[in-house]
Amino acid sequence: MSIAKSLLSRRAFTVLAGAAMLAAASPAASFAQDVTIPIIVKDTTSFYWQIVLAGARAAGKDLGVNVPELGAQSESDINGQITILENAVAGSPAAVVISPTEFKALGKPVDEAAKSVPIIGIDSGADSKAFTSFLTTDNVQGGRIAADGLAAAIKEMGGKEEGEIAIITSLPGVGSLDQRREGFLDQIATKYPGFKVVADKYADGQATTGLNMMTDLITANPNLVGVFASNLIMAQGVGQAIAENKLGDKIKVIGFDSDEKTVGFLKEGVLAGLVVQDPYRMGYDGVKTALAVSKGEKVETFVDTGANLVTKANMADPKIDALLNPKVN
Repeated sequence: MSIAKSLLSRRAFTVLAGAAMLAAASPAASFAQDVTIPIIVKDTTSFYWQIVLAGARAAGKDLGVNVPELGAQSESDINGQITILENAVAGSPAAVVISPTEFKALGKPVDEAAKSVPIIGIDSGADSKAFTSFLTTDNVQGGRIAADGLAAAIKEMGGKEEGEIAIITSLPGVGSLDQRREGFLDQIATKYPGFKVVADKYADGQATTGLNMMTDLITANPNLVGVFASNLIMAQGVGQAIAENKLGDKIKVIGFDSDEKTVGFLKEGVLAGLVVQDPYRMGYDGVKTALAVSKGEKVETFVDTGANLVTKANMADPKIDALLNPKVN
């Protein structure tokens, strides 16, 4: 073979090999870019859910996936979320990530949606076995952590793990909130016999209702020493009542989740502690898991994303600080 033919053959081989490599890489390269994975949260206006959305947004950028950010304007808008889910599925996405607003009401809609696309659950459950994967805090354990934190705060205040306490739950029928309540009450009953639960209240998902409920509890229960406010909105309302009545040194409150207001209450001693989840991870890993499922990869059916008790004493710890100050933008 001549040198000219040899060079031509090498060039032809190089071109063909390059074309083959591009052809092989093209489907994989374009796959993620063509994928749409909507994420549906309970309330797009809440700071907690904005952190979840920020995590999902970051995953979309890192993975090259289109991630529509959907959700109602209130956690109590159950029908609104059902409609959003139905519309999202009608768009034939690769998968859907959702945090159901209400356990029973979202059961059948999730079942129906899962007939068309894989459904990845985050944070709160639904009365359905159709989730391909579920990423959440172990909320029963979260409730136990809150009980231990409240007991420690009350003991530090009065020297004993005893007295009248209360729990305020944001909404009835919400899987995650029911589980927190269950874990809290069970831990109190089995580990702290000196405490008496004098009020077990349900609100309507509004901070002002939490404020009014706490104000009424203060009046009706002069011997109250502790309260568990089981989500961010109730922690805001209960904290406001404690602040207005200047009772931070007499009634210890453990909240759940955090924002600028509740972290401020923690620094001021209005709240004794916050059980903090990792909503950013829920959003990020929810999208990541959904993409894996859409590609036919095997995923874990349940992932515990963890919870930590934050107090004034440990809030400067780097790990805790990262949870309190997530990158939302």
